Amino acid sequence: MSAQQLILSVVLATMVFSVALELKVDDFKRVAQTPRAVICGLIPQFILLPVGTWLATMVLDLPPDIEVAMILVAACPGGSLSNVITHFGRGNTALSVSVSAVASVIALFATPFNFSWMVANNPHTASWLRTLSIDPSDIWVSLLLLLAIPMALGLSLTHFKPALSKRLQKPLANFSLVALLAFIVVGLIVQRQLLTIGLLPLLVIVILHNASGLFFGFITSIAMRVSEYDRRAVMIEGGMQNSGLALGIIAVQFNSDLGMVLIASLWGIWHIVSGLSLAFFWRRKDAARPAY
Repeated sequence: MSAQQLILSVVLATMVFSVALELKVDDFKRVAQTPRAVICGLIPQFILLPVGTWLATMVLDLPPDIEVAMILVAACPGGSLSNVITHFGRGNTALSVSVSAVASVIALFATPFNFSWMVANNPHTASWLRTLSIDPSDIWVSLLLLLAIPMALGLSLTHFKPALSKRLQKPLANFSLVALLAFIVVGLIVQRQLLTIGLLPLLVIVILHNASGLFFGFITSIAMRVSEYDRRAVMIEGGMQNSGLALGIIAVQFNSDLGMVLIASLWGIWHIVSGLSLAFFWRRKDAARPAY
């Protein structure tokens, strides 16, 4: 693991820890009692967004590497950032964490299947097919280090040292917000040599693609009649894909094809922008509600 990856992992783990400080074990018990909400969060990730993306690539006349990258990103599960965004947007954070954990396990099988089948069954991309293999240990390590351990530590601190937990909540929440904004800035700096006017068409594709994920989360939550509190988590889970996983696969399996790298990198930046924008909108909406 490089120094940059180590720093990023520590920051992500700290953000998840900060979220856990405001949760209780009872929050997860309530989620376990309503599995429908978890299923609602998984449907956009593993069915609607991948299938919708595949259908779009069948209609659109885009370069094969761009279409393959779109399918790959859509086939990836969400990441830890979705939990932080959901918490900031005052959604059901326990639901978001639960969906992320279940999705990471399902991804071991669903991501390779969805990607391989959809690429093979698209005339534009069939020649780009690779036998996608995901090292289960990578996902398990990420799930353990970036989600399970910091979440367990935060819940334990809240249970055994509530006063200390209360004092840490605000500074760590501020840290999480600054870190999210830093991810955007750092992403733009790292990719600055690629940020030209010719990148606008790809950015439009990424924005529309991400918006479709958020929309699929919205319509699924409406159809399954979950609460607004749960709907926020479902939307964020549907619209925030693990672009880091996609970039890793592109590097190993596709020799860092430039078009694919651009799509995954732009996703990594844009889904934080769209997620934060939604979170700020929801917070303003809550603030505007009359108090009773």
